[in-house]
Amino acid sequence: MTGRVERALERIGRLDPELCAFAEVWGEEARARVRSVDRRLPLAGMPFAVKGPAGIRSYAAERLVAAGAVPVGSTAVPGPGTYWQTWGQGRHGRTVNPYRADRTPGGSSAGSAVAVAAGMVPLATGSDGAGSVRIPAAWCGVFGLKTTNGLLPSPDRTGLASAGVLTRSAAEARAYLDHVLDAPAPPPLPPALPLPAVFSADLGFARTEPEVVTVVRAAVERLVAAGVVQLRPDQQPFTLLDPQEAWLSVRGGAAADAEGAEGAERAAGVRAENDRRLDGLFAGAELLLTPVTPNRPHGHEGPGEAYSTALTWAFNLSGHPAASIPAGFTADGCPVGLQLVARRRADVRLVEMAVAAESAVIRVRP
Repeated sequence: MTGRVERALERIGRLDPELCAFAEVWGEEARARVRSVDRRLPLAGMPFAVKGPAGIRSYAAERLVAAGAVPVGSTAVPGPGTYWQTWGQGRHGRTVNPYRADRTPGGSSAGSAVAVAAGMVPLATGSDGAGSVRIPAAWCGVFGLKTTNGLLPSPDRTGLASAGVLTRSAAEARAYLDHVLDAPAPPPLPPALPLPAVFSADLGFARTEPEVVTVVRAAVERLVAAGVVQLRPDQQPFTLLDPQEAWLSVRGGAAADAEGAEGAERAAGVRAENDRRLDGLFAGAELLLTPVTPNRPHGHEGPGEAYSTALTWAFNLSGHPAASIPAGFTADGCPVGLQLVARRRADVRLVEMAVAAESAVIRVRP
């Protein structure tokens, strides 16, 4: 049992000076904790990392510790006032993408994604208010889950952010849900295949890079060929209203003046219409499939005018659970993620559907 923690600490010590995934490493505390863990606990001795300085106090971390898991450190997040610097700041410096050091790993769960992608830990906690779990999962080639808004306690008063997890595969995320849910569901049956699904490359408004579309569309075609999904033959592409203004309005809070009130009213209208469209989609489909981001990982200088959140933050507004699974790579070696969105509170089922999808979708790096 102590061996797993020692291997994690050894790998962190060897790789983190280059990748800068960790803000703090709790080596002695982890060694002391693992010696006292009850071996009968279901996660006894499993090392994991927590997002940012407050991550150890999160509800999810407390539940994982109660199940016997051992926190080994806190992961890098962006510094204050650096809204576009999604690479994070670790104890050794700027967090880098494990596939291309000149690119960002995404954020804000930057260090968590890098720590999992590099095999330093099998699981890391995250939080997702606009794509902060799904984007780094996509850009680091790992699995990332944003839970249904409100399913788990969150300190975010706007209601946009929800707890999440990053793991090497969807199957490894089962343990997270098993132990953080108040009333764990019985072991789910494998989903009946093929799953009725809808694919959208842009949700009707995002400027998705052609190569990103090509990679994700090919992943969806592999799912269809493997009998995992069956695309609904809609005559019209599925679209949502662009959520950007609504998200910014909710995050900023409604101002007391007339302009603020008008913005809040528009935000409420966008949310209501998108909820109506999503309710209609999920009345006849199990999954909505999209790219996680419209762009590939950008450089450390920032994304320019691109919004990496364009395809993710709609589901922070709507509250639906959403996951990222690896879809493939662009020609320049950047990972691309496929986003899976499911009905609200279908988190366990979403993970099971992601498990079914992964084996058909994932391809090794070219």
